[in-house]
Amino acid sequence: MVIGLLTIHLHIPMCSSLKEKRSQLKPLLSRLGREFNVAVAELGLQDQWQESLIGCAALSNDSAHTQRSLAKIIPWVERHYPHLPVIEDHIEIF
Repeated sequence: MVIGLLTIHLHIPMCSSLKEKRSQLKPLLSRLGREFNVAVAELGLQDQWQESLIGCAALSNDSAHTQRSLAKIIPWVERHYPHLPVIEDHIEIF
């Protein structure tokens, strides 16, 4: 079994409260789960208004498939959520 983890560091401009941040992230998190069949959660920076660390996890029996699947997420986020710029992303395969 192969586990893949994609971490995405996002910038959330013009956000002045945690409630605003949550309203920006919630649609993204639910769409990522539906579109890519991955488990999604906010992993860090929960107390910062204008940044977030998102994690996407996928299970597979093939590491190359897991790598390809997770690699498709970043361009999708950049295309569908241009108002949430990606600062950094990282894929780990276990």
